[in-house]
Amino acid sequence: MVVSSITDAEKALAKQWRNKEAIDYVEAVRLLAGAKRGICKPEVAFDAFKLAALKQRLVQPRKSSAALSILDDLVS
Repeated sequence: MVVSSITDAEKALAKQWRNKEAIDYVEAVRLLAGAKRGICKPEVAFDAFKLAALKQRLVQPRKSSAALSILDDLVS
């Protein structure tokens, strides 16, 4: 699942995780709810979500597009 918004992150949190009792997971849930209510910056909530996903080894690398590969070649 590609997560690119607070709503996507909430949907991802509702799916299966290795440990839904982990402190990072619980903090991500709290901060995402706060972001929806306007009492937390969305960037902070999204960063907490990314940290929780990384710590539970749920983040998978994306394959670069052909255009990005060409751009990388031009820059280097």
